[in-house]
Amino acid sequence: MKSGRARKAHAAAPDLSRLLDLVASFPRLTITVLGDFVVDEYVTGEISRVSREAPVLILRHQSTEIVPGGGANAANNVLSLGARVLPVGAVGDDAAGSALVEYFREKGVEAGGMIRVRNWVTTTKTRFLARWSHTARQQVLRVDREAGKRLDESVTRRISAKAQSWAARSDGVMVSDYGAGSVAPALVKRLRAKILTLDSRYRLLDYRGAKITAATPNEPELESLFHTQIGKDEEQLEILGERTLRMLRLRALLVTRGRDGMVVFERGKPPQKIAAFGGLDAVDVTGAGDTVMAVFTLALAAGASFLEAAHLSNFAGGIVVMKRGTAAISRAELEAAVRNEASAKV
Repeated sequence: MKSGRARKAHAAAPDLSRLLDLVASFPRLTITVLGDFVVDEYVTGEISRVSREAPVLILRHQSTEIVPGGGANAANNVLSLGARVLPVGAVGDDAAGSALVEYFREKGVEAGGMIRVRNWVTTTKTRFLARWSHTARQQVLRVDREAGKRLDESVTRRISAKAQSWAARSDGVMVSDYGAGSVAPALVKRLRAKILTLDSRYRLLDYRGAKITAATPNEPELESLFHTQIGKDEEQLEILGERTLRMLRLRALLVTRGRDGMVVFERGKPPQKIAAFGGLDAVDVTGAGDTVMAVFTLALAAGASFLEAAHLSNFAGGIVVMKRGTAAISRAELEAAVRNEASAKV
């Protein structure tokens, strides 16, 4: 039953020098990322004309770029922020899987947890970007390639064994469940970690019983879980957030809301609202949730409170949505944003 009024309050301004100290400690941390690894492919072309065969644009190919997506993007953000990352999950024995493994190996990452699976398709999202001469590129088509079948039990056992082994030697574990098969609630329930964060696109509540520290859903995911709409109903958001916190027995829940910022739910405390950092007109929100989760996890592993970790994540989210495509942020970028905020308040 609704209480009649929302209790959510704006969070107090953070201690910015404390946030800088937390970011400075990131290189001393090791994070295991258990995730569904995705390849994001960007094919850019210039529009030459409309086809005579069908009412479609003909693009003159200019470039093709492959970057880590999904759980691989979360891992890439941990790496870009200066920490050591241990990625665990399945990839296919296809060209996309090879490109993903090679990407991390070239950056000095221990890639033994990226299990190559025969006859398995590495989830690949190909975005076609078109532009006329002297105009900005725009996405005109996306093509997704997915495995479409479950992993064999022998593969899931290998993933589970590696995740448990690496969790024991890590400062924190991130679970990035995009529904592609590498991550399963039963596997996560066996994990023991100092800090365990979860981002699950479709089945957050299936993780009841796992020892999760915090989860980071966005507002549409929360709406989908409870088959309802939040919109501008602050009280409804509070009800759903606290229900999720209670059902999963979390210590904290971070709900991201796009241009409406984010809300931190903690046991025994009123929800805290954080206004979005940066401009309200995002360039591209692709993969922003992965960045938020990476910073949130690193900050918690560094000793941050949940509210401090959320503030840092808010800075990171505001930075990454101003970049085109799937992108990671660097520790220098995050530190610069915090310092600029400190200067603005002087």
